[in-house]
Amino acid sequence: MDRLPSSNRFWPSLAALVAPSFGVLGALAYLHAIPWVSAVLAIVATIVATALLLKRHLAALARHAKRLDELAKGEPPDALARPADGGASAPIAEAVARLERALPERVQPMASEAALESIVDALPYAILQIDSDERIARANAVARALFGEGLEGKPLVAYLRDPDVLDALAEALAGAYPEAADVRLAGSVERSLRVRAVPLPRGSGSKPAALLAIADVTTVQQAERMRRDFVANVSHELRTPLATLTGFIETLQGPARDDAVARERFLSIMATQGARMTRIVTDLLSLSKIEEAEHTPPSGRIDAARVLAGTLDALSIAAKAKGTTLVPEIAADLPPVLADGDQIAQVFQNLIDNAIKYGRPGGRVRVSARVAERTPPGFVARSSRYVEVRVEDDGEGIAREHLPRLTERFYRVDAGRSREMGGTGLGLAIVKHIVNRHRGALDIESEIGRGTTFLVYLPVAETAPATA
Repeated sequence: MDRLPSSNRFWPSLAALVAPSFGVLGALAYLHAIPWVSAVLAIVATIVATALLLKRHLAALARHAKRLDELAKGEPPDALARPADGGASAPIAEAVARLERALPERVQPMASEAALESIVDALPYAILQIDSDERIARANAVARALFGEGLEGKPLVAYLRDPDVLDALAEALAGAYPEAADVRLAGSVERSLRVRAVPLPRGSGSKPAALLAIADVTTVQQAERMRRDFVANVSHELRTPLATLTGFIETLQGPARDDAVARERFLSIMATQGARMTRIVTDLLSLSKIEEAEHTPPSGRIDAARVLAGTLDALSIAAKAKGTTLVPEIAADLPPVLADGDQIAQVFQNLIDNAIKYGRPGGRVRVSARVAERTPPGFVARSSRYVEVRVEDDGEGIAREHLPRLTERFYRVDAGRSREMGGTGLGLAIVKHIVNRHRGALDIESEIGRGTTFLVYLPVAETAPATA
């Protein structure tokens, strides 16, 4: 006999089938209705015949079970072998075949829907499906991040109450394609959103539904506002010296043509205004160049102590003219930093020059450099160690509300005083972008009546000797 299929099922099944026959044949032999030899032969024949039939059907059932298992796993099954005699397992084979034909038709829509949901979740926009009752039927991952979890089933008005959005949704539910609506979303950080509503195709007898595509345009609007402010500020900064130059030129060409004293005075003022315009244009070009390379961090290694000492030496004349004492406190074992030497010298120049200008006349400007013990709160460190350069003056100080805006282009706490001292309003913006390019940090501390401290953090170059 061939190998029996699954003996743990075969023998119990065989025993259950032949047991009644044993009882009947044994009773007949006991009553001498048939000889014992005939009874034994009949029992053996029954066992053999039943075993052959049972083996055949169990093997067929095993093949069907394997096929069902393969279908459940989604694997391509082997061809199903049907019983040639159309036996008892044939209806099971037919049922399995029908299931195999019907399964792709049922699974394919489910797979397509899952793929569509994955695609919608990957979109950079918040997507909301709204039903005819103006409730949220579905929301993608961006929408859940924007409005929170548990959106399904909630009314849209609980999250967006803007009349323009609700009007656009009503039009979309009616089958129209309304214009996009702009809305501001209140919160800890105000967001600007652009909401577009489109109707969804309707099947026969289905209720209307719409799709809301929501784009966060906060960054775009901020960039546009900064561009407008920048153009306005540049125009304002250049208009005054240009008007001064034009007025003096007209005066020298007319009433003061032969006035030597007026000519000398006017020419001196014109030279000052011309120099101011030159500084503004130079700083703008410098800022533009820095911004172009801001995404590429420098790979050079410099001796920050030597660059800092050179900057202090260059500004010693300006400090002496104002009676300011420069107090260097540079650590002897200061490690080299990853930096562009010219740009870092520009950072030190701008900060120390500002400290001299805005510090107390006859006061002190302390300049220190050491390995940082900490970095500013919220700064994501990309290096294991940083060099901290601190520039501290003893001037009037800056009110707390001004500190976040000090690095904006053309922002001044005291515009008149800044222009009088020759400032362009771009120095700290240049410092910020250079530090950003170096993957460092800029921190500002100030207290009214006690002075201001600027702290610059630069990543340490852990290997290779420093070069200037």
